[in-house]
Amino acid sequence: MLNAAKQKKINEALKKYSKKYLHGRLTELDESGTRLMINEFLTDVLGYAPIEEIKTEYMIKGTYADYVVQLKGIRHFLVEVKALSLNLSESHLRQAINYGANEGIEWALLSNGKCFDFYKILFNKPIESRKVFSIDLSNPAQLKDAANEIQYLHKDAVSSKGLELLWNKCIALDPGSIAGFLYTPNVMNYIKKALKEKYKHKFSDEEIKNSIDKIVCEARDLGVVQHIKPKKTKPKKENPQINAVEPTISTNEVSPSDS
Repeated sequence: MLNAAKQKKINEALKKYSKKYLHGRLTELDESGTRLMINEFLTDVLGYAPIEEIKTEYMIKGTYADYVVQLKGIRHFLVEVKALSLNLSESHLRQAINYGANEGIEWALLSNGKCFDFYKILFNKPIESRKVFSIDLSNPAQLKDAANEIQYLHKDAVSSKGLELLWNKCIALDPGSIAGFLYTPNVMNYIKKALKEKYKHKFSDEEIKNSIDKIVCEARDLGVVQHIKPKKTKPKKENPQINAVEPTISTNEVSPSDS
């Protein structure tokens, strides 16, 4: 999404944020204190300008969302903040989703300063939501992976339809989407061919489909899944006759006087 230099900058900003706030004595920080953390997250990590692009205490039908992030007057996502000392819960999620649904905002970021859960609000009947990613910035080992997700929320990404790309990525990797590809003719034919080659038996389309149905519908222990390794192809041998150097034939005859 973002170029390598900008991704590196996000990664460094996350490390700084994590070290400053999540490896000290702030475990009992209240909600107002946690908002100070989120202020820095939105500005220093995600690159938004205070006041102009970060609206605080945004009024929605008589109540207030903690933040709404906007660019050129377009509201892209809201942020609901809970105290660092609290674990994020379903009731917190419902609150954030209700704010977005009432204001027509499609995305919601729920955070306690340490954990960041990002949701897509689905305007169905009834209103639904889909978690797109969840990250924990208190674990240094996960910061690089966190940066890969967070980059889609960065100002530069959002201004270039980054949220649309993130949603496309989410639905593309959905098990239902992947499962659909298993039934395509190319995949079915590949499975039939591979099974025939390995087990010396010909299988019908219906047999392959029934087996795929079981894979899709039944939970499987990944420990029993046999990963098929692609066969190594032997390099083609060069034809020695093609690469052989033809002997040089001299057309000069030896004259009798030379003998």
